[in-house]
Amino acid sequence: MVKPIREKYFGISVPSNLSRAIIALIVVMLQTVPLWADDQPQWGQRFSRNMVSDETGLCETFDPGRRDHETGDIDPATTKNVKWVARLGGQSNCPPVVAGGKIFVGTNNQAPRDPRIEGDRGILLCFDEATGRFLWQLAVPKMYEIKYSDWHFTGIASPPSVENGKAFIVTNRCEVVCLDVNGMADGNQGPYKDEGTHMMPVVDRERRPIDNSGGPLVPGKADADILWLYDMAAEDGVRPHNASNCSVLIDGERLYVCTSNGVEWTHSRVNNPAAPTLIVLDRKTGKRLARDDFNLGIDIIHGQWSSPALGMVNGCKQIYQGTGKGYLFAIESLAAGADTTKTVWFFNGHPLAQTQDVVPLEYGYHTQSYEITANPVFDKNRVYLAITQDPWHSGKTGWFVCIDAGGKGDVTRSGLVWSYKDLGKSISTASIHDGLVYIAGFDGRLHCLDAETGKPYWVHEAGGPIWGSTLVADGKVYLGTGRQTFWVLRAGKQLEVISKIRMRDRICTTPVAANGVLYVATYKHLYAIEKP
Repeated sequence: MVKPIREKYFGISVPSNLSRAIIALIVVMLQTVPLWADDQPQWGQRFSRNMVSDETGLCETFDPGRRDHETGDIDPATTKNVKWVARLGGQSNCPPVVAGGKIFVGTNNQAPRDPRIEGDRGILLCFDEATGRFLWQLAVPKMYEIKYSDWHFTGIASPPSVENGKAFIVTNRCEVVCLDVNGMADGNQGPYKDEGTHMMPVVDRERRPIDNSGGPLVPGKADADILWLYDMAAEDGVRPHNASNCSVLIDGERLYVCTSNGVEWTHSRVNNPAAPTLIVLDRKTGKRLARDDFNLGIDIIHGQWSSPALGMVNGCKQIYQGTGKGYLFAIESLAAGADTTKTVWFFNGHPLAQTQDVVPLEYGYHTQSYEITANPVFDKNRVYLAITQDPWHSGKTGWFVCIDAGGKGDVTRSGLVWSYKDLGKSISTASIHDGLVYIAGFDGRLHCLDAETGKPYWVHEAGGPIWGSTLVADGKVYLGTGRQTFWVLRAGKQLEVISKIRMRDRICTTPVAANGVLYVATYKHLYAIEKP
């Protein structure tokens, strides 16, 4: 008797006469299920910072459920289209990052998970992607040594960049740290062994020394494993203002980091004019390789909270950094052995610079100068960026610019492709998709522009303030607001509202899509939203 030929499908041995049926079934399945793009391991798409995702089959509406007034937790039985909900702190300003079956999100310590860790801290939480189960946390004491450098309850505002089992993040103490994505669960890896000391505060809110004679804390499996740490305040004299929040840019074996160097607490002068705005670190060791050649000195209006972006122009890499001077710089990818970056071109973001050769900078609370808080976005040899007056003080106006990335030197006038002057003040990063630009203003208006010309197609009154940015995915535009509203709109030249969802807390972050799931971080909760 001849045995039937057997073949393997997904590790299962089956007779060959079933193979055609199996293949047909697979084809039908692929035609009926949504295609998932993959992880979202950093801010934006492939480090261009473009907030666009290839995910499909995402939810158009959901119910965030009811909150238990005693515990503050969301009752999962009252939600709809919500896979799971995880409790964060009391204020979360960091978009989630999804990589390798884990989710990372920054928050504060107003809902402590470790009884040993009390008071205001910066916290990075790591959850299991499938279940929302808490895995570990990085707890960082406040940077009270420098007044107004680490604003109360802001927490960790830097979204990590994750690659090859390592997460690179800027802490609220102006440190760049490399973390093992598994935390301490697989032991204390790497050369850094002082995690217990790192968790101990040095001074209190009044900047009085704290007695740590009892010794450092003993890290457990629910604590972060720091592989290396670079202290920008100690090593480079950086003096951040309000927050250190850069999203680290990975370029091969190098890391590009905005330092957040800014003004001191009176807002009248730069605390340390000699400190760098941008540094380059060795990815493996954390050693500093280079600093910027921007020479900003005293010319910082408030803080520096923009993150570097990367683009490829004429076969060469360029890194783009927005600054507190209101200038956008494009630099070459660092040459081997260089200790200073090389600027390719720069753009003065003050609108008057289009007609005036000299535009004096103004300082203090009532400045009318412009600064860059949003992240530059690279797309098709152009850089798109919102440039704004200070939204936290008396600034009211801003504009959106499209710049040709192929220029040299001062491109303030020669490099401007188009501008849109009806944006108002804005700290949001743009989403560019299918020939359209979606950009939110701090005042609560969402603008849809033509990516080639800057022509406005529609403006939506979403309600302000808007602290986060848009996400474009699955033919939809997602946006959260500080008025506890989450919007889902149809992407396109015609304004169409799909859903308006009332949330339980304000939203100051940007939504993220990964592996078929939409993630929305409010002040106090992280939602994983998925169709049944």
